Amino acid sequence: MKATIYEGNKTFTVIEKEINQPKKGEVRIKVAYVGVCGTDVHIYHGMMDKRVSIPVTIGHEMSGVVDAIGEGVTDYEVGDKIVVRPLDDRKVKPSDKGFNHICEELKFVGIDSEGAMQQFWNVPTFILHKLKPETDLKLAALIEPLSVATHDVRRSGLVKGETAVVLGGGPIGLLVAMVAKEVGAQVIISEVNPKRIAKAKELGFDAVSPIEVDLVEYVKSKTEDRRADVVFEVAGVQPALDVMCEVAGIRGRILMVAIHGVKKEVDLFKFFWKELSLIGARVYEKEDYEKSIELITANELPFEQMITDVQPLSNIQQVFENIDSNPDGLKVLMDCQL
Repeated sequence: MKATIYEGNKTFTVIEKEINQPKKGEVRIKVAYVGVCGTDVHIYHGMMDKRVSIPVTIGHEMSGVVDAIGEGVTDYEVGDKIVVRPLDDRKVKPSDKGFNHICEELKFVGIDSEGAMQQFWNVPTFILHKLKPETDLKLAALIEPLSVATHDVRRSGLVKGETAVVLGGGPIGLLVAMVAKEVGAQVIISEVNPKRIAKAKELGFDAVSPIEVDLVEYVKSKTEDRRADVVFEVAGVQPALDVMCEVAGIRGRILMVAIHGVKKEVDLFKFFWKELSLIGARVYEKEDYEKSIELITANELPFEQMITDVQPLSNIQQVFENIDSNPDGLKVLMDCQL
């Protein structure tokens, strides 16, 4: 079978390897599609070389079909459509307080261990979620990033009739906007990239550039001066941190979606003055995956338009090089059977 390995120095190689039988408690997946995540791009750039075990097969945004089952597996059958929730929480401790998805010794499958960018993949069943037979496997590869969005919106407490401002119109920002709109909120997206603004508008969102308009005044004009009930900080840059406290209304909630690797400045006076809340949100829980599976299976949101390219697994090196040269794209999928 074909498998890809990251070798460091911006290099992926396609190799041939044996197809192994699943062990006790495992299934073998015939991998259909794997989405390229921003984390995968960070790995490509060498930013995570101290974390990943080079050479390594990466990939965690996936869909596939059960191809074989190991000893003791009773919940899955050959032919079942599935996705993986790539969180290995087997080292959970009492001090984690039951929040297994952010437990202290959490391992992320596809980063800390072997991932999905190969034709067949053996995994333990505790990280699987079963799909309905009618679920589109191409769209199902979006379930992992969509679950980030469903978790973010659930953590925010956003309800119908509220206003949400999404700072950042990349793939996660757009998915957050979709889930927020599905809840029944008014959604405004702030994004600096003209092509992503155009894409957001194409998807039916109110999207503006904070370079071209005063974002705070724009939000005030759309909310009778109330400003935002919830702000999702997805951009991960200082200007977004600067404006998030301004655009949030009294007792507004700010969801920190972006990953900030170094300490940043935040206007804490605004938290005191307006009684703001800052809420962290990391990955997802089982219920977020189930919600995302429902949304993907129903397919009433414009998920197809999130997929900007599908490439064969054998083109993996070219795919990462193209992402570097074309940062305007949204979600690239690898067809793992080609």
